[in-house]
This record gives sequence, C-alpha cells and structure tokens, in this order.
Amino acid sequence: MLTTRFVDGAPNWLDVGTSDIEGAIAFYGGLFGWRFLPAGPDAGGYGFFQVDGRTVAGGMPITAEQGPPSWNVYFRTADAEATSKTVEQAKGTVLVPPVDVPGEGRVAMLADRAGVAFGVRQPGRTTGLGMVGDPGSLCWVELVTPDIAAAAAFYNSVFGWNTSAVPFPGGIYTCVNPAGTEEEDVFGGLVPLADDPVEARTGAYWLPYIEVPDTDAVVARTQELGGTVRMPATDLEGAGRTARLADPYGARFAVIKSAPRQD
Repeated sequence: MLTTRFVDGAPNWLDVGTSDIEGAIAFYGGLFGWRFLPAGPDAGGYGFFQVDGRTVAGGMPITAEQGPPSWNVYFRTADAEATSKTVEQAKGTVLVPPVDVPGEGRVAMLADRAGVAFGVRQPGRTTGLGMVGDPGSLCWVELVTPDIAAAAAFYNSVFGWNTSAVPFPGGIYTCVNPAGTEEEDVFGGLVPLADDPVEARTGAYWLPYIEVPDTDAVVARTQELGGTVRMPATDLEGAGRTARLADPYGARFAVIKSAPRQD
C-alpha cells in the first residue's frame, strides 16, 4: 500500500498537465474538494492541489506542442541522473533530462520501451506528496501496457521492482512493489492493453487511482462537471468499487472506494 514513508522506486509525486489550468482547478475542486495553491510567479503556472493543507497532486498548463493533457506519475529515486542513464541502457527514452527544482530536488521525464511516459523525482526539501491513501488522494497506480512481461523486465532493471500474481475472477492481476519490500507493500499493478478495446486505440499509459468515499457519486459528479466516464462504476472482488474517468480536457484517471483491508 502507498504511504508517505517513500522508498526508492515507489510513487512519490503526481501532477496533471492541462490545456486549461483554470478549468482543471474548477473541475478537480468540484470533484474532490481540492484547493489550488500557485507555486509562485517563477513557476510557469505550476501549483499544488491540496486537501486540508496537504499536497495531493501538482498541476500545470501545457501547450499542444507538449502533448495532450495527461496525468503524470513520478517514482522516487536517490539519483535522477543515474536512473535516467539506466533507462537508456534498458532501451527506454529520456524525454526531459534531470532538472533542478529549486529547493525541491531534481526531476526527469522518461519513457519505457513501449513509449509510456513516467517521471522520477529525487527528493529535496519535500520528500513527496503530503497525503496518500486517504479519500481525495492517490492510492494506487496502474500501467496499461501491451506486454506485461516486457514491462515487468524494464521496470525491474530500472527500479528493481518485484512482481506478484494475484488471482481474481476471470484472470490474474500482476502487482508490483519496491525492491527490498514485502508483497503487502504493493503500490500498483500491470494490466494488458488488449483487454480494453478503448484503451487499445489510445495507447499504453500510467493510470493514477484516487481514493473516494463513494464511487458512484464521483462518477455522477464527473459528468455534471463536463468530464467523461470511460468505465462505469464496477465492483472488483477484494479491491473495491472503481471507475475510469477523464477530465473535460482528456486527462485520464481512475477512482476507487477500496474494500476494507483483511488483516
């Protein structure tokens, strides 16, 4: 499970790049109750979505030349430069080389062998998100990929991730956890792109999950606010009630009301 005791290879940051930052602020504020705190006049419009003063995500305006609106998942690294070199050695791509974020560490944007973008964040003053796992915050990440075995091999070589197979009705789910941790420290999973014809047309990507108190209410509110329901609310045995959504500008995300943990 995700915690704010971040370790190398675990998700430690999340942000959305959007064509309309003011519209995104209104959408996510109306959906999750997030408030937006601008990072300052020199931050290029970047800012922080917060719940009760704790940062749950970042947000920034992007141009069409920078790509379509999307959510970006970042993983903790002790050395962004070294991780970027490892990605290249593993036949991935460095999209944006490591850059300093004053006082906050270093970040880089990379891509795996299938071209799926992800970030790495080397901590500085801030180790990562201020809240995860609680309603209104990141609780899970999922890679929708054309080749699970190839993806598992790539991320193992870059981060040392461990994988485990979890049976569920209709198939097997591949979970991932950081190197040197136990299976109960899983933070996400790998799912096949071909299983969803809609996804197969749009390509592979990382999908963040936000914990919510009521999945059906969030689905209805998404539509009221101009977003899109890409997969309706669905019960997943042992996991919870989930739905896949998109904001009005096309950035994809998922929500889940997690099932109670079985100790």
